[in-house]
Amino acid sequence: MAKIINNVGRCICEYIFALVIYVAMLYAWGENYLPTKNATYGIAVDSLAYNAGLRSGDIILSVDNKEIENFQQIIPQIIINNAKTIQVLRDNQKMEIAFPENFIHSFIGQKKGEERELFTVRVPFKIAKVLKGSAAEKAGLKKGDMLIEISGQKSKYFDEFKTQVLRHKDDSLKIIVDREGKAVAISALVPATGLLGIAQEGVSSFFELKVIKYGFFESIPAGISKGFSMLANYIKQFKLVFSSKVKGYESLGGFMSIGNIFPGTWDWSAFWGLTAFLSIMLAFMNVLPIPALDGGHVLFVLYEMVTGRKPSDKFLEYAQITGFVILLALLLYANMNDVYRFFIKH
Repeated sequence: MAKIINNVGRCICEYIFALVIYVAMLYAWGENYLPTKNATYGIAVDSLAYNAGLRSGDIILSVDNKEIENFQQIIPQIIINNAKTIQVLRDNQKMEIAFPENFIHSFIGQKKGEERELFTVRVPFKIAKVLKGSAAEKAGLKKGDMLIEISGQKSKYFDEFKTQVLRHKDDSLKIIVDREGKAVAISALVPATGLLGIAQEGVSSFFELKVIKYGFFESIPAGISKGFSMLANYIKQFKLVFSSKVKGYESLGGFMSIGNIFPGTWDWSAFWGLTAFLSIMLAFMNVLPIPALDGGHVLFVLYEMVTGRKPSDKFLEYAQITGFVILLALLLYANMNDVYRFFIKH
C-alpha cells in the first residue's frame, strides 16, 4: 500500500502543481477572451476550411449544435471532440455544414510550410503601425488608414488584403484607403517576401472582449475547474493518437514540437500556462500502466495485493526492460516525426 501511495502521490503532486499555477494565473491576470457572439464580421477561412464548406464571412453559431462562449475555444473543441457539423449564419441564412470524414486528420497532419488555422476572427483592415523604410512607408500608407478598395474590388477586411498582397509579389498593387474621411489612392510595390511592413489593429480595436477578474478566494475554485477541464481535454487528445481515422500518431512530436509551442517573445502568462499544461501532461503520462513508469509500479503492486503473490524478480526485470524499450521507442518516434516534418515532408 505504501508503494502505491508513493507512486500515485508523485503524479498527484505534479497535477496539484498545475492547479496551483492556474489559481495564481487567474488571480493575477483573470480571463480575457472574445465572446463568439461578438465576432460580428464572421470568420476568415484557410484552404482546408474552405474545402470543408466554410466561407469567409460566415458567422459561427454553434458546433454540433452546441454554442461555444469563447471564440478561441471553437477550433480546439472541433478537434478534441471530433465534431461532425458546424452551424453558421451566411447571408442572413442559417446553414449546417458537415465536416468531411478525414477533416481532423488533414488538420493535424500539417506539412512543412503549411499554416493550418482553419479560420480566424475576421476584422476590418486598419493600420496600427507602418515600419520605417518598409514598402508600405514608401507607398505612402499611414497609421489609421482603413481599406476601401484593392485591385479594383470593394474590400474592407484584412484577410482580403492579405490574399491580394500575396498574389502581387514583385508587382504593384492598387489600393484605396479611407484616411480621416477622405479616399486616398495608393500604388504599392509588393516585395518578393509578400510583406509590406505594416501592423494590423488587433481584435480588441473592433470587438468588445469579455474580461473576468477573480479575487483570491474566487480564483481557487476557478483554477481547479480549469485544471480539470485541461486534463479532460488532454485525455481526449490522447485518444486521437489511437484513432485509425484521425491518425493522431502521425502528429506526435518531440523536443522540437515542445519548443515550437512557446511564443517568440517572452510572455509570463504564456510561460506559466504552458508550464501548467506540461505538468498535467507529465502527471497523466506517468500514471499510465507502463512498466518503468509510476503507473506500471502501481499495476504490479495491485497484482500482488489481489493474488497474494509477488511477481518474480526475473519477471520484474524483463518488465522494466520492456517498459524502457517502449518509452525509448516512443521518444525516438516522436523526435523522428519532428525531423521528418521539418526536413522531408513537403
